[in-house]
Amino acid sequence: MPEPTQLRLNDWGVIRAQGADAASFLHGQLTQDFALLDREHARLAGFCTAKGRLLATLVGWRGGDDEILLALPAETLAATLKRLSMFVLRAKCKLTDASGEFAVYGLLGSSPVEAWTLVRDGAAVQIALPGAGRALRVQPLDAPPPAGAAMTPDDWAWAEAEAGMAWVRGATVEAFVPQMINFEVLGGVSFKKGCYPGQEIVARSQYRGTLKRRLQVFETDTAATVGQEIFYSADPDQPAGVVAGSGSRDGRTLLTAEIKLAALESGSLHLGSASGATLQPRALPYEIPPQE
Repeated sequence: MPEPTQLRLNDWGVIRAQGADAASFLHGQLTQDFALLDREHARLAGFCTAKGRLLATLVGWRGGDDEILLALPAETLAATLKRLSMFVLRAKCKLTDASGEFAVYGLLGSSPVEAWTLVRDGAAVQIALPGAGRALRVQPLDAPPPAGAAMTPDDWAWAEAEAGMAWVRGATVEAFVPQMINFEVLGGVSFKKGCYPGQEIVARSQYRGTLKRRLQVFETDTAATVGQEIFYSADPDQPAGVVAGSGSRDGRTLLTAEIKLAALESGSLHLGSASGATLQPRALPYEIPPQE
């Protein structure tokens, strides 16, 4: 295990759901089971439109009494908070932006435990993420930084891509059904819980063998940006995918992208245009189950 490193994720924020109905309310809105959420685990979850398109991806865990906290990229926080609040109605649940109370850190080189395991450290929580030694730490804003040397945002983004994991960002809101970014493989979807917005579309994608796009990992020699289109040599006039996340180091870029599965069978993929930098596929660190 490498020496621990840490990065303050200034581009992340926190939503607080407070009240006797906080868990049941979120259970009815998000793709994961919050009714059965215990204090030793977190939940990866998505918030979808009625058409099953992801508006946001987030991590939720139990805070204090009748409290659930949700960490997510800050660029989707305000819209998520506003839309979730529209559905509270008579539920005993108050939603607020708690970003001013917490600091969110990405950690590399932490102790290997099963993804989504949560360890409490006083008022802080540390949540194991998919990928070797990766964790998300959320702590009070005035607490000292966690142990470990500082890393760069590109170091963290590279590790995210190596883990085959991507988050919905501002440029990719409503771009994906959860399975298009392998969300169900990573633990972000429960197919045993009750209804939530978009559930019918998500279930159909899972059980009817209709999924034609998936998240893949690629390497290239050119910097990439989230939302940038990817083109296929055999069909150069229309995009075949979109960049979901990327990090660069030593002149190379590692990225995750949602791609038409048919475009992986032959030909080549290019960044930004049909004549752009060639993308070299890298193996995902997990298996994609065959469609039923």
